[in-house]
Amino acid sequence: MGHPVLAGIDGSEPSLAAADWAAREAQLRGVPLRLVHAVPPLPGDPVPVQAAETLHHVGERMLQRVIADLGARYPDLQVWGEQAADAPAVALLGAAGDAGLLVVGARGSGGFDGLAVGSVAQRVAAAAECPVVLVPERPVGGFGDGTRVAGGVAQVVVGFDAHRPVGEVADFAFAAAEARGALLRVVQAWALPAEAVSPQKLFVTEEDRATWEDQEVLRLSDALRTRQDKYPQVATRTDVVLLHPAEALLNASRGADLLVVGRRSDPQAPEGQLGPVTHAVLHHTRCPVAVVPHAG
Repeated sequence: MGHPVLAGIDGSEPSLAAADWAAREAQLRGVPLRLVHAVPPLPGDPVPVQAAETLHHVGERMLQRVIADLGARYPDLQVWGEQAADAPAVALLGAAGDAGLLVVGARGSGGFDGLAVGSVAQRVAAAAECPVVLVPERPVGGFGDGTRVAGGVAQVVVGFDAHRPVGEVADFAFAAAEARGALLRVVQAWALPAEAVSPQKLFVTEEDRATWEDQEVLRLSDALRTRQDKYPQVATRTDVVLLHPAEALLNASRGADLLVVGRRSDPQAPEGQLGPVTHAVLHHTRCPVAVVPHAG
């Protein structure tokens, strides 16, 4: 059996939505689901014993309710839960070491109305060793945001750069589409060459623009060929668009079941920081977002 799917829960609606999403994902993967509830140490010296015990018991009852609910809806799924005496982000990052996937609500119980992504979700998405899926509060209708028409084809969207192809991101997206029987929509944003927008160039001809776009299309097709051979059951659609990458992905993710983006693993980078494109889509898309770490 493969690595379990890990989900963080705190009793909030976003975390319960994340637990449900994680349960369906674990069932697709044929692996167990592990739930973690963080109970940070109370301030004070000495710590009030009765208060600490009360928090522990409340958390334990919440875990058992969630496990019972998921067990009733997914009877073939193995689910277990545990409490961790750490801050939520610390607990989840520590538990993610042997997980195949970490799933969290886009915001937790500490968030406020209008907050798209909470601090815990941002931190684990930026620092976890395994892929992280951030689930919005109400991902109705399958795995996505409910805007797909009834009977429509499930769709996974992935941001891809054929100039710097990332195997980890491509493999995650193809595998996710294969598991769901979904269409994989590969989005590549491109920009006009520097010489085309120089002060010496007064305008860009339609012929030049078409030529550059054709080159991008061919480059993307070549970069995807290995994965298409590896996942022959996955139907793919490629979109090469002359837009900022964040705008291109947000447009494509409307009605999607899952949006997949990459996150460069840089030991020198400050912990808790995401790239501007990933940061933008996390705060503005309505579907679950998978953030996949990669070395390149």
